[in-house]
Amino acid sequence: MLFQRPQPGAAVLSALLLGGVAHAYQPDQPFVEAQKKHAQQWAQEDAALDERLAELEQKYGKRPNIVYILADDIGWGELGSYSGGILRGTPTPNLDAMAQQGMKFMSHYSEPSCTPTRLALLTGRYPVRTGVDVVLWPGQQQGLADGEVTVAEMLAQAGYKTAMFGKWHVGELEEHAPENQGFDYAYYGLYNGKPYSWANMDAFYKAETIDGNGFEYDFPGTLEDYQEKYGIEVHGHFEGIKGKGRREVEPLGATSMPTMESGNIERIKNYIRDNAQAEQPFFIYWASYAQQMAASPKAFRGRPGYDVPNLQSAELAQHDDYVQELLDTLREQGIAENTLVVWVSDNGPMYAFWPNSGYSWLRGGKGEVYEGGVRTPGIAWWPGMIEPGQTVIDLLSTTDLFTTAARIAGVRDEIPSDRVVDGLDQTALLLNGNGHGRRNYIFHYSGNRLAAVRMDNMKLHIKPGSQGGLPNMEVYNITRDPGEKFGSMYYQLSYVVPFQRLIGKHRRAIEKFPHRKLPTGTFVE
Repeated sequence: MLFQRPQPGAAVLSALLLGGVAHAYQPDQPFVEAQKKHAQQWAQEDAALDERLAELEQKYGKRPNIVYILADDIGWGELGSYSGGILRGTPTPNLDAMAQQGMKFMSHYSEPSCTPTRLALLTGRYPVRTGVDVVLWPGQQQGLADGEVTVAEMLAQAGYKTAMFGKWHVGELEEHAPENQGFDYAYYGLYNGKPYSWANMDAFYKAETIDGNGFEYDFPGTLEDYQEKYGIEVHGHFEGIKGKGRREVEPLGATSMPTMESGNIERIKNYIRDNAQAEQPFFIYWASYAQQMAASPKAFRGRPGYDVPNLQSAELAQHDDYVQELLDTLREQGIAENTLVVWVSDNGPMYAFWPNSGYSWLRGGKGEVYEGGVRTPGIAWWPGMIEPGQTVIDLLSTTDLFTTAARIAGVRDEIPSDRVVDGLDQTALLLNGNGHGRRNYIFHYSGNRLAAVRMDNMKLHIKPGSQGGLPNMEVYNITRDPGEKFGSMYYQLSYVVPFQRLIGKHRRAIEKFPHRKLPTGTFVE
């Protein structure tokens, strides 16, 4: 068996009562207590959910397909359905329609940057637990450890076919690669958008007008020059197949990011068509490169209502169209009702590239644990299963996608039980709507430091040191003050001890299940 079971005599791991059956898995300690408090209520609710899922399986003869779309750097307030769209010079009619046809999350929380959020989605764990707590760059040796269990590995245990497309960005060594982390097939790039602009720099020095951008003026000429000077090879795009390894199929180029996006939507549509009527369900993880701002897709520039000279505008227009093409393909193949599609953004906007960047109505941006950095748009679409037109305020963490997929696929007992899994099963929220979420807390890490905590409507920002014995902190009522403008601790001192107790429970679980330590020498000093 792929997953390690708890040994006899080990500390008793959590038993999640679902339909009267105990399933071993170790959530964080605050949720263990919530399970005990709501055990009877949740068991009854889950029994009804199991009946709905069983009826769907009987109708289609297999478990539901699952598609996770991870967008990049799209802030809360960017889409038209979040009061952006045309107001921001970038209409998003297709994503807005998706939200209207399904469920729009007002309180989806990612990690503050791209590598960490990808790890959270893939493993259901806060990235600091996995041993990787930084954004990865070409030449780094850190990455997704073989000992971590990915959502693809878990779904494969249920007989799912698995495929990954787009931005991998959780390690460049072969051991980190998607074809070695549970995916049957993958077409992917290793990095974020920055190296794509490096490929453009030599030409940028020599020409007045060129596709792509010159964002890094001190880059040493070409990618070959960079490798010769620093010994770091910058790879292009790979195609990987489980059991057969990978091959580099396209070098990194100044405009290869938008062409990868256009190529991947065709690959995704073909994958859906090829597997729509197969006996096995499928899982697709599409990590879009949209809004990484390496180059502007020509076909999407200058549309009516769009901010014509803006890279972000053209890239989001491209992504908006491609999401619609995916949904249309599911409908055409007659499998929309048997396919859950979840779309979320990996973090807030990267204002370092303003004005060619996204935007958020909230305070902060990418790299910060203020709401603008970690609270991002999210949409769930499942015709016939998710009631359309819903706007929910319940908390949802990217880690929850891992555990929810396990529930829908029927492999809850394959969730690894020898470590803390932070993701919570949010099937009840998806199928029953607002008020049925099971999360009332989120821990926000900045690298390896616990920097903020959400508890119910309150949010604590932890600052270094103390103030004459008083805690150095900011506390906000996020419901009243989503912009985090009024956070004086003197009005919120009653929350000092409740937050201390919540953090204490979290840290005791870390003592019991320590963070993974990667081999010596893999960290950048």
